[in-house]
Amino acid sequence: MAVMRVKLNQKKRVKLAQGLWLMNWCSVLAGILLFGLGIYVKIELKQQSEVMASAESHFVPNSLILMGLVACCLNAFTGKVCYDSLDPTKYVKWKLILKPYLMFCILFNIFMFVVAILCFVTRGPLEDTLAQGLKNAMRYYKDTDTPGKCFMKKTIDLLQIDFKCCGNNGFRDWFEVQWISNRYLDFSSKEVKDRIKSNVDGKFLVDGVPFSCCNPSSPRPCIQHQVTNNSAHYSYDYQMEELNLWSQGCREALLHYYSGMISNIGILVFLIWILEMAVMVGLRYLHTSLENLANPEDPEGESEGWLLEKSLKETFKSLLESVKSFGKLNQVEAEGDEENGTPAITTVS
Repeated sequence: MAVMRVKLNQKKRVKLAQGLWLMNWCSVLAGILLFGLGIYVKIELKQQSEVMASAESHFVPNSLILMGLVACCLNAFTGKVCYDSLDPTKYVKWKLILKPYLMFCILFNIFMFVVAILCFVTRGPLEDTLAQGLKNAMRYYKDTDTPGKCFMKKTIDLLQIDFKCCGNNGFRDWFEVQWISNRYLDFSSKEVKDRIKSNVDGKFLVDGVPFSCCNPSSPRPCIQHQVTNNSAHYSYDYQMEELNLWSQGCREALLHYYSGMISNIGILVFLIWILEMAVMVGLRYLHTSLENLANPEDPEGESEGWLLEKSLKETFKSLLESVKSFGKLNQVEAEGDEENGTPAITTVS
């Protein structure tokens, strides 16, 4: 028994075709928007690729670009089909390909729904890649003379200034890495020698931070060296000087920026998915109602349209049987190739 049957006369079919035509061109515009947003997110992530541990975060923008292109092609084609459905002589050429085309639309909508979900759950993987990437980038801050790493100081300084952040989780992260290059250290100085000897790895560690951690809103000149030494500065308490340095870590700042942007895009993708589902359902009704015309040469007659030709249980069972028979057919052909070197001929009833 068909699921969700409706009766459509010529007037209703014409209105359905016209409405679908309009919805499809709206979907084409939505596809262009998805493509543009994918490019935008990819550029935004690319700008901070030096502080990201992997390229896994680019899956969402790449998917948006692909979805935008596919959506434009699919909906432009569907719009043409809906337009031709008003003329029976033109519609005849589309009848054979509409069923496999609808199957492809189902797969595309499943993919779009998955990407919409991923936009909301991408925070976890993004946080991991930012945490590891920032940690590695801070280690190369001092390597301004090393080929391939000489740009890292500028990258991190601009990052901390633009996003008003300091370090990975906070300014104390700079106390754990040597961010001052050896070329700017006086190794004849007792203080430098003592600091290097006191460290197991032989690094020059200080309780200081780069200038880009300074908050310009601070009422006093920025204190970036001996940050935790209250006696080194007049009228100073590092635990109370909240305005002196940015208190937020760059991982949190970047995560908030990117996850918020991608989540908003996820809402848009979900809305476009609803539009695509409506178009697909409408096309199914139009296709079945035209197929069920008693006399195809008389378009004025009334016909039935449905969403599924059989019940959900029967549809699922037939799909499962089709997959099983396809698997058995491939298995028999493979055995035939191994035994006689020629493809096996099978008969499927």
